[in-house]
Amino acid sequence: MEKTLDLSAAQQKQAVRKKITKTIVYVLLGIWAIIVLFPFYWMLLSSVKSYGDYNAESVPQFITISPTLENYLTAFTSVPLLDYFINTFIFTVATTALMLVIIVPAAFAFSRLNFRGKNLVFVLFLSLMMIPSELVIITNFVTITELDLRNTFTGLILPSVTSVFYIYLLKENFSQIPDELYYAAKVDGTGDFKYMLKVMVPICKPTVVTITILKVIECWNSYVWPRLITDDEAYFLVSNGIQEIRENGFGRENVPAMMAAVVVISLPLIILFLIFRKKIMAGVARGGTKG
Repeated sequence: MEKTLDLSAAQQKQAVRKKITKTIVYVLLGIWAIIVLFPFYWMLLSSVKSYGDYNAESVPQFITISPTLENYLTAFTSVPLLDYFINTFIFTVATTALMLVIIVPAAFAFSRLNFRGKNLVFVLFLSLMMIPSELVIITNFVTITELDLRNTFTGLILPSVTSVFYIYLLKENFSQIPDELYYAAKVDGTGDFKYMLKVMVPICKPTVVTITILKVIECWNSYVWPRLITDDEAYFLVSNGIQEIRENGFGRENVPAMMAAVVVISLPLIILFLIFRKKIMAGVARGGTKG
């Protein structure tokens, strides 16, 4: 009887510890969520403050009693933001499509084909990730300038059509597919290219979708390279538009209009992530699973 009581008391203590631990975890997660989401709240709040109210605040106000949508109108009328949207869409779609055409066969070659020096080539390929991005930008800028491709979509797109990290991620996923499938396909007379498209890509679809979405986000948020390689408004992306709106503040920075533009520009990415969030998580989880 005493053993039963002791066991029951121990279970109650363990249950209390679990509840306390869970409460602490949720409190910490709540605090972290507030820290992460606060910039988005501040961005949205600033976008609905009038230009005069925003600049009149000596102390930042965390609410506004007179919200306005005037800044959204200013964002689209002060600069040709819609044209920048179209340019960004073209740049994003073309870059992502070309990247997939390059990285999928490259990952297939490193994961399935056997050729002399494959491991050495792959190691050297991965070593490119050690090169600082600033050096790559300088090299790309010199190359694009010498080829007279500044202020062109070709100059914008070419330096971004491949990624060592994405090739590595996809190669690791391809390597998890059993060799027996490949040998069976070869017995049936299936070529390597057809096997890649009909077998490997469908099996690793979550990772391919994840890479595609991540590349879309990367292209949509591009700032340094577009600002460096273009000075013609006909090829400006949304990143250029945000900077122009910020400087259109009647002698001061027009932060509310800039925030309105950022809200509008961020919406497609937020919607894209919400739609494909499960595939993104599945792709990342698969990339970290062996066997």
